[in-house]
Amino acid sequence: MKKIVAERLIHKGINRVALRFPYDAELIKIAKGLADPLWSSQMKCWHIPDTPDIISLLLKAFYGKAYIDYTALKPNLAEKIKVKKEEEQRIFIGKKKVMDDAELHPLSEKGRGDIEKYRRWMEAHRYPETTIRTYTGMIATFLRFVSPKEAEECSSGDLVRIVDEYILPSGLSRSFQNQMISAVKKFYGKVFKSVIDVGEISRPRPEHRLPNVLSKAEVRKILDSVANEKHRVMLSLIYGCGLRRSEVLELLYTDIDHDRKLVQIRQAKGFKDRLVPLSDKLIQMVDQYMLHYKPVKFLFEGQTRGSRYSPASLEKIFKTAFLKAGINKKDITLHGLRHSYATHLLEAGTDLRYIQALLGHKSSRTTEIYTHVTIQSIEKIRSPFDDL
Repeated sequence: MKKIVAERLIHKGINRVALRFPYDAELIKIAKGLADPLWSSQMKCWHIPDTPDIISLLLKAFYGKAYIDYTALKPNLAEKIKVKKEEEQRIFIGKKKVMDDAELHPLSEKGRGDIEKYRRWMEAHRYPETTIRTYTGMIATFLRFVSPKEAEECSSGDLVRIVDEYILPSGLSRSFQNQMISAVKKFYGKVFKSVIDVGEISRPRPEHRLPNVLSKAEVRKILDSVANEKHRVMLSLIYGCGLRRSEVLELLYTDIDHDRKLVQIRQAKGFKDRLVPLSDKLIQMVDQYMLHYKPVKFLFEGQTRGSRYSPASLEKIFKTAFLKAGINKKDITLHGLRHSYATHLLEAGTDLRYIQALLGHKSSRTTEIYTHVTIQSIEKIRSPFDDL
Protein backbone atom coordinates (compact mmCIF):
# COMPACT_ATOMS: atom_id res chain seq x y z
CA MET A 1 0.00 0.00 0.00
CA LYS A 2 1.13 3.58 -0.63
CA LYS A 3 2.69 5.34 2.36
CA ILE A 4 2.39 8.92 3.63
CA VAL A 5 4.71 10.25 6.34
CA ALA A 6 3.04 12.96 8.43
CA GLU A 7 5.16 15.32 10.52
CA ARG A 8 4.85 18.77 12.01
CA LEU A 9 6.47 21.92 10.61
CA ILE A 10 6.16 25.67 11.07
CA HIS A 11 5.07 27.75 8.07
CA LYS A 12 5.12 31.55 8.49
CA GLY A 13 4.98 31.13 12.27
CA ILE A 14 1.97 28.77 12.14
CA ASN A 15 1.97 25.07 13.09
CA ARG A 16 1.26 22.86 10.06
CA VAL A 17 1.46 19.16 9.25
CA ALA A 18 3.55 18.04 6.26
CA LEU A 19 2.40 15.11 4.11
CA ARG A 20 5.38 13.49 2.45
CA PHE A 21 4.86 10.91 -0.29
CA PRO A 22 6.16 10.14 -3.80
CA TYR A 23 4.24 11.78 -6.65
CA ASP A 24 0.80 10.19 -6.93
CA ALA A 25 -2.14 11.88 -8.69
CA GLU A 26 -4.75 10.14 -6.53
CA LEU A 27 -3.11 11.12 -3.22
CA ILE A 28 -2.55 14.68 -4.44
CA LYS A 29 -6.26 14.97 -5.29
CA ILE A 30 -7.20 13.86 -1.76
CA ALA A 31 -4.66 16.24 -0.20
CA LYS A 32 -6.08 19.13 -2.21
CA GLY A 33 -9.53 18.30 -0.83
CA LEU A 34 -8.38 18.83 2.76
CA ALA A 35 -8.83 22.16 4.53
CA ASP A 36 -6.35 24.87 3.50
CA PRO A 37 -3.80 22.66 1.64
CA LEU A 38 -0.55 24.32 0.54
CA TRP A 39 2.30 23.00 -1.62
CA SER A 40 5.86 23.82 -0.61
CA SER A 41 8.19 23.73 -3.60
CA GLN A 42 11.13 24.20 -1.25
CA MET A 43 10.30 21.25 1.03
CA LYS A 44 8.63 19.25 -1.79
CA CYS A 45 5.53 18.37 0.21
CA TRP A 46 1.91 19.30 0.84
CA HIS A 47 1.04 20.70 4.26
CA ILE A 48 -2.22 21.38 6.09
CA PRO A 49 -3.25 23.07 9.38
CA ASP A 50 -2.30 21.26 12.60
CA THR A 51 -5.59 20.59 14.39
CA PRO A 52 -6.42 18.65 17.59
CA ASP A 53 -7.96 15.83 15.53
CA ILE A 54 -5.26 15.78 12.84
CA ILE A 55 -4.51 12.05 13.17
CA SER A 56 -8.12 10.91 12.85
CA LEU A 57 -8.64 13.43 10.02
CA LEU A 58 -5.74 11.95 8.01
CA LEU A 59 -6.80 8.35 8.71
CA LYS A 60 -10.30 9.12 7.48
CA ALA A 61 -9.25 11.13 4.41
CA PHE A 62 -6.74 8.57 3.10
CA TYR A 63 -8.57 5.47 4.31
CA GLY A 64 -8.05 2.58 1.89
CA LYS A 65 -5.72 4.69 -0.26
CA ALA A 66 -2.53 4.94 1.79
CA TYR A 67 -0.89 3.94 5.07
CA ILE A 68 -0.37 6.98 7.31
CA ASP A 69 2.84 7.00 9.36
CA TYR A 70 1.96 9.49 12.11
CA THR A 71 4.60 8.47 14.68
CA ALA A 72 6.14 11.95 14.44
CA LEU A 73 2.86 13.62 15.43
CA LYS A 74 3.48 13.67 19.19
CA PRO A 75 0.49 14.97 21.17
CA ASN A 76 0.44 18.75 21.39
CA LEU A 77 -1.37 20.75 24.06
CA ALA A 78 -4.64 20.89 22.10
CA GLU A 79 -4.58 17.10 21.66
CA LYS A 80 -3.94 16.59 25.38
CA ILE A 81 -6.97 18.76 26.20
CA LYS A 82 -9.05 16.75 23.72
CA VAL A 83 -7.90 13.47 25.32
CA LYS A 84 -8.80 14.82 28.76
CA LYS A 85 -12.30 15.73 27.58
CA GLU A 86 -12.71 12.26 26.07
CA GLU A 87 -11.64 10.76 29.40
CA GLU A 88 -14.29 12.81 31.23
CA GLN A 89 -16.91 11.75 28.68
CA ARG A 90 -15.83 8.12 29.05
CA ILE A 91 -16.47 8.27 32.80
CA PHE A 92 -19.84 9.98 32.25
CA ILE A 93 -21.18 7.29 29.93
CA GLY A 94 -20.27 4.46 32.28
CA LYS A 95 -16.52 3.97 31.91
CA LYS A 96 -16.81 2.29 28.53
CA LYS A 97 -13.53 2.08 26.63
CA VAL A 98 -13.34 4.54 23.75
CA MET A 99 -12.13 2.68 20.68
CA ASP A 100 -9.96 4.87 18.48
CA ASP A 101 -10.27 4.48 14.70
CA ALA A 102 -6.70 3.23 14.57
CA GLU A 103 -7.62 0.36 16.93
CA LEU A 104 -10.21 -1.09 14.56
CA HIS A 105 -9.20 -4.20 12.62
CA PRO A 106 -7.97 -3.71 9.05
CA LEU A 107 -10.39 -4.58 6.27
CA SER A 108 -10.21 -8.10 4.90
CA GLU A 109 -9.82 -8.72 1.19
CA LYS A 110 -13.44 -9.86 1.05
CA GLY A 111 -14.53 -6.75 2.95
CA ARG A 112 -12.83 -4.51 0.40
CA GLY A 113 -14.57 -6.42 -2.37
CA ASP A 114 -17.96 -6.00 -0.69
CA ILE A 115 -17.40 -2.26 -0.34
CA GLU A 116 -16.39 -2.03 -3.99
CA LYS A 117 -19.65 -3.77 -4.97
CA TYR A 118 -21.51 -1.24 -2.86
CA ARG A 119 -19.65 1.63 -4.52
CA ARG A 120 -20.43 0.34 -8.01
CA TRP A 121 -24.11 -0.07 -7.13
CA MET A 122 -24.31 3.53 -5.86
CA GLU A 123 -22.44 4.85 -8.90
CA ALA A 124 -24.80 2.96 -11.23
CA HIS A 125 -27.76 4.58 -9.46
CA ARG A 126 -26.14 8.02 -9.82
CA TYR A 127 -25.69 8.82 -6.15
CA PRO A 128 -23.65 12.01 -5.55
CA GLU A 129 -19.95 11.43 -4.99
CA THR A 130 -20.17 12.90 -1.49
CA THR A 131 -22.90 10.40 -0.54
CA ILE A 132 -20.91 7.51 -2.03
CA ARG A 133 -17.82 8.56 -0.09
CA THR A 134 -19.78 8.91 3.17
CA TYR A 135 -21.70 5.62 2.88
CA THR A 136 -18.73 3.49 1.78
CA GLY A 137 -16.70 5.03 4.60
CA MET A 138 -19.43 4.08 7.08
CA ILE A 139 -19.52 0.49 5.83
CA ALA A 140 -15.72 0.27 6.01
CA THR A 141 -15.89 1.37 9.67
CA PHE A 142 -18.70 -1.14 10.36
CA LEU A 143 -16.82 -4.06 8.77
CA ARG A 144 -13.60 -3.14 10.57
CA PHE A 145 -15.53 -3.04 13.85
CA VAL A 146 -17.16 -6.49 13.43
CA SER A 147 -13.97 -8.15 12.11
CA PRO A 148 -13.08 -11.04 12.03
CA LYS A 149 -16.74 -11.52 11.08
CA GLU A 150 -17.50 -10.97 7.41
CA ALA A 151 -20.50 -8.99 6.18
CA GLU A 152 -22.75 -12.00 5.54
CA GLU A 153 -22.18 -13.26 9.11
CA CYS A 154 -23.52 -10.10 10.79
CA SER A 155 -26.89 -9.47 12.38
CA SER A 156 -28.78 -6.49 13.74
CA GLY A 157 -27.02 -7.15 17.04
CA ASP A 158 -23.76 -6.03 15.45
CA LEU A 159 -25.32 -2.72 14.52
CA VAL A 160 -26.49 -2.34 18.13
CA ARG A 161 -22.94 -3.11 19.29
CA ILE A 162 -21.27 -0.50 17.07
CA VAL A 163 -23.64 2.12 18.45
CA ASP A 164 -23.11 1.08 22.08
CA GLU A 165 -19.40 0.25 21.95
CA TYR A 166 -17.99 2.62 19.32
CA ILE A 167 -20.26 5.54 18.37
CA LEU A 168 -21.52 6.57 21.83
CA PRO A 169 -18.26 6.03 23.78
CA SER A 170 -16.33 7.96 21.10
CA GLY A 171 -18.70 10.92 21.41
CA LEU A 172 -19.62 10.80 17.73
CA SER A 173 -22.56 12.92 16.59
CA ARG A 174 -26.23 12.08 16.09
CA SER A 175 -25.65 12.67 12.40
CA PHE A 176 -22.85 10.06 12.33
CA GLN A 177 -25.10 7.54 14.09
CA ASN A 178 -27.96 8.14 11.64
CA GLN A 179 -25.63 7.89 8.65
CA MET A 180 -24.18 4.61 9.96
CA ILE A 181 -27.66 3.09 10.33
CA SER A 182 -28.75 4.32 6.88
CA ALA A 183 -25.55 3.10 5.20
CA VAL A 184 -25.80 -0.37 6.78
CA LYS A 185 -29.49 -0.67 5.88
CA LYS A 186 -28.83 0.19 2.24
CA PHE A 187 -25.73 -2.03 2.10
CA TYR A 188 -27.59 -5.11 3.28
CA GLY A 189 -30.66 -4.32 1.22
CA LYS A 190 -28.77 -3.94 -2.07
CA VAL A 191 -25.50 -5.91 -1.91
CA PHE A 192 -26.64 -8.99 0.04
CA LYS A 193 -30.37 -8.70 -0.69
CA SER A 194 -31.10 -9.21 2.98
CA VAL A 195 -31.86 -6.41 5.38
CA ILE A 196 -30.59 -6.06 8.92
CA ASP A 197 -33.73 -5.16 10.84
CA VAL A 198 -33.14 -1.49 11.62
CA GLY A 199 -36.45 -1.50 13.47
CA GLU A 200 -34.50 -2.93 16.37
CA ILE A 201 -32.00 -0.08 16.26
CA SER A 202 -32.61 3.12 18.17
CA ARG A 203 -31.99 6.15 16.00
CA PRO A 204 -30.95 9.19 18.03
CA ARG A 205 -33.65 11.69 18.90
CA PRO A 206 -33.50 14.44 16.26
CA GLU A 207 -32.11 17.84 17.14
CA HIS A 208 -34.32 20.80 16.41
CA ARG A 209 -31.98 23.72 15.83
CA LEU A 210 -32.86 27.03 14.30
CA PRO A 211 -30.77 28.08 11.27
CA ASN A 212 -28.08 30.66 11.93
CA VAL A 213 -29.11 33.80 10.06
CA LEU A 214 -27.34 37.05 9.22
CA SER A 215 -29.04 40.41 8.93
CA LYS A 216 -28.95 42.26 5.61
CA ALA A 217 -26.43 44.70 7.06
CA GLU A 218 -24.17 41.82 8.11
CA VAL A 219 -24.39 40.21 4.65
CA ARG A 220 -23.42 43.55 3.12
CA LYS A 221 -20.41 43.80 5.48
CA ILE A 222 -19.23 40.33 4.46
CA LEU A 223 -19.54 41.03 0.73
CA ASP A 224 -17.90 44.45 1.07
CA SER A 225 -14.91 42.86 2.84
CA VAL A 226 -14.07 40.72 -0.24
CA ALA A 227 -11.65 42.46 -2.60
CA ASN A 228 -11.28 39.67 -5.20
CA GLU A 229 -13.97 39.95 -7.91
CA LYS A 230 -14.42 36.20 -8.46
CA HIS A 231 -14.76 35.56 -4.72
CA ARG A 232 -17.27 38.39 -4.28
CA VAL A 233 -19.44 37.16 -7.19
CA MET A 234 -19.47 33.59 -5.81
CA LEU A 235 -20.63 34.72 -2.36
CA SER A 236 -23.11 37.16 -3.91
CA LEU A 237 -24.72 34.38 -5.97
CA ILE A 238 -25.00 32.10 -2.94
CA TYR A 239 -26.84 34.79 -0.99
CA GLY A 240 -28.66 36.42 -3.92
CA CYS A 241 -30.05 33.10 -5.22
CA GLY A 242 -30.03 30.94 -2.09
CA LEU A 243 -27.63 28.39 -3.57
CA ARG A 244 -25.89 25.50 -1.89
CA ARG A 245 -22.10 25.34 -2.08
CA SER A 246 -22.17 22.47 -4.58
CA GLU A 247 -24.73 24.29 -6.73
CA VAL A 248 -22.66 27.42 -7.22
CA LEU A 249 -19.54 25.37 -7.97
CA GLU A 250 -21.35 23.21 -10.56
CA LEU A 251 -22.74 26.21 -12.47
CA LEU A 252 -21.78 26.39 -16.12
CA TYR A 253 -21.45 29.80 -17.74
CA THR A 254 -24.29 28.74 -20.07
CA ASP A 255 -26.64 28.33 -17.06
CA ILE A 256 -27.07 32.12 -16.84
CA ASP A 257 -30.13 33.20 -18.83
CA HIS A 258 -29.68 36.95 -19.31
CA ASP A 259 -32.89 37.51 -21.26
CA ARG A 260 -35.17 35.86 -18.70
CA LYS A 261 -33.01 36.93 -15.75
CA LEU A 262 -32.75 33.39 -14.43
CA VAL A 263 -30.07 30.96 -13.36
CA GLN A 264 -30.66 27.26 -14.03
CA ILE A 265 -29.64 24.82 -11.30
CA ARG A 266 -29.12 21.39 -12.84
CA GLN A 267 -29.39 18.05 -11.01
CA ALA A 268 -29.00 19.51 -7.53
CA LYS A 269 -29.76 17.65 -4.29
CA GLY A 270 -32.33 14.93 -5.01
CA PHE A 271 -31.40 15.07 -8.73
CA LYS A 272 -33.75 18.02 -9.27
CA ASP A 273 -33.49 20.93 -11.70
CA ARG A 274 -34.88 24.33 -10.77
CA LEU A 275 -34.87 27.95 -11.92
CA VAL A 276 -33.96 30.84 -9.63
CA PRO A 277 -34.45 34.53 -10.47
CA LEU A 278 -31.42 36.81 -10.89
CA SER A 279 -31.59 40.45 -9.87
CA ASP A 280 -30.41 43.14 -12.29
CA LYS A 281 -27.57 43.94 -9.91
CA LEU A 282 -26.40 40.31 -9.88
CA ILE A 283 -26.61 40.08 -13.68
CA GLN A 284 -24.35 43.11 -13.98
CA MET A 285 -21.86 41.58 -11.54
CA VAL A 286 -21.83 38.24 -13.39
CA ASP A 287 -21.45 39.98 -16.79
CA GLN A 288 -18.47 42.01 -15.55
CA TYR A 289 -16.92 38.92 -14.01
CA MET A 290 -17.31 36.86 -17.22
CA LEU A 291 -15.83 39.69 -19.26
CA HIS A 292 -12.74 39.76 -17.04
CA TYR A 293 -12.24 36.03 -16.36
CA LYS A 294 -13.68 34.44 -19.55
CA PRO A 295 -14.56 30.98 -18.12
CA VAL A 296 -14.52 28.15 -20.67
CA LYS A 297 -16.76 25.62 -18.89
CA PHE A 298 -17.65 26.16 -15.24
CA LEU A 299 -18.76 29.64 -14.29
CA PHE A 300 -16.16 29.59 -11.50
CA GLU A 301 -13.04 27.73 -12.47
CA GLY A 302 -10.06 26.66 -10.40
CA GLN A 303 -6.39 27.21 -11.12
CA THR A 304 -6.66 25.08 -14.26
CA ARG A 305 -8.98 26.44 -16.95
CA GLY A 306 -12.02 24.25 -17.38
CA SER A 307 -11.69 22.71 -13.90
CA ARG A 308 -14.19 23.22 -11.10
CA TYR A 309 -13.37 25.58 -8.24
CA SER A 310 -12.39 23.87 -4.96
CA PRO A 311 -15.13 23.52 -2.27
CA ALA A 312 -12.53 23.92 0.49
CA SER A 313 -11.25 27.15 -1.07
CA LEU A 314 -14.79 28.57 -1.22
CA GLU A 315 -15.32 27.75 2.47
CA LYS A 316 -12.04 29.49 3.26
CA ILE A 317 -13.11 32.58 1.29
CA PHE A 318 -16.28 32.90 3.37
CA LYS A 319 -14.50 32.30 6.67
CA THR A 320 -11.89 34.96 5.85
CA ALA A 321 -14.57 37.47 4.80
CA PHE A 322 -16.67 36.74 7.88
CA LEU A 323 -13.73 37.33 10.23
CA LYS A 324 -12.67 40.45 8.34
CA ALA A 325 -16.21 41.86 8.58
CA GLY A 326 -15.96 41.61 12.38
CA ILE A 327 -19.40 40.10 12.92
CA ASN A 328 -19.93 38.95 16.49
CA LYS A 329 -21.86 35.74 15.85
CA LYS A 330 -20.91 32.12 16.38
CA ASP A 331 -21.45 29.03 14.22
CA ILE A 332 -22.09 30.96 10.99
CA THR A 333 -20.92 28.98 7.98
CA LEU A 334 -21.11 29.50 4.23
CA HIS A 335 -24.54 27.80 4.29
CA GLY A 336 -25.69 30.67 6.52
CA LEU A 337 -25.91 32.86 3.40
CA ARG A 338 -28.56 30.47 2.01
CA HIS A 339 -30.43 30.51 5.33
CA SER A 340 -30.30 34.31 5.30
CA TYR A 341 -31.67 34.46 1.73
CA ALA A 342 -34.71 32.38 2.72
CA THR A 343 -35.32 34.33 5.92
CA HIS A 344 -35.07 37.72 4.20
CA LEU A 345 -37.48 36.58 1.47
CA LEU A 346 -39.99 35.52 4.11
CA GLU A 347 -39.59 38.82 5.94
CA ALA A 348 -40.27 40.63 2.65
CA GLY A 349 -43.63 38.83 2.37
CA THR A 350 -42.73 36.12 -0.15
CA ASP A 351 -45.10 33.15 0.03
CA LEU A 352 -43.58 30.12 1.75
CA ARG A 353 -44.48 27.88 -1.20
CA TYR A 354 -42.40 30.03 -3.57
CA ILE A 355 -39.47 29.95 -1.14
CA GLN A 356 -39.73 26.16 -1.02
CA ALA A 357 -39.48 26.00 -4.83
CA LEU A 358 -36.58 28.48 -4.95
CA LEU A 359 -34.59 26.51 -2.38
CA GLY A 360 -35.39 23.15 -3.98
CA HIS A 361 -36.87 21.68 -0.79
CA LYS A 362 -38.81 18.44 -1.22
CA SER A 363 -40.97 19.03 1.85
CA SER A 364 -42.62 22.27 2.97
CA ARG A 365 -41.75 21.31 6.55
CA THR A 366 -38.07 21.90 5.75
CA THR A 367 -38.87 25.44 4.60
CA GLU A 368 -41.17 26.19 7.54
CA ILE A 369 -38.22 26.37 9.92
CA TYR A 370 -37.53 29.89 8.62
CA THR A 371 -40.82 31.10 10.10
CA HIS A 372 -39.19 30.72 13.52
CA VAL A 373 -36.37 33.18 12.83
CA THR A 374 -38.07 36.03 10.95
CA ILE A 375 -37.80 39.38 12.71
CA GLN A 376 -41.37 40.46 11.93
CA SER A 377 -43.00 37.39 13.47
CA ILE A 378 -40.89 37.68 16.63
CA GLU A 379 -41.28 41.46 16.99
CA LYS A 380 -45.09 41.18 16.99
CA ILE A 381 -45.03 39.17 20.20
CA ARG A 382 -45.70 41.33 23.24
CA SER A 383 -43.98 40.32 26.46
CA PRO A 384 -46.31 39.96 29.48
CA PHE A 385 -43.64 41.81 31.46
CA ASP A 386 -44.83 45.05 29.78
CA ASP A 387 -48.22 44.64 31.44
CA LEU A 388 -46.93 44.41 34.97
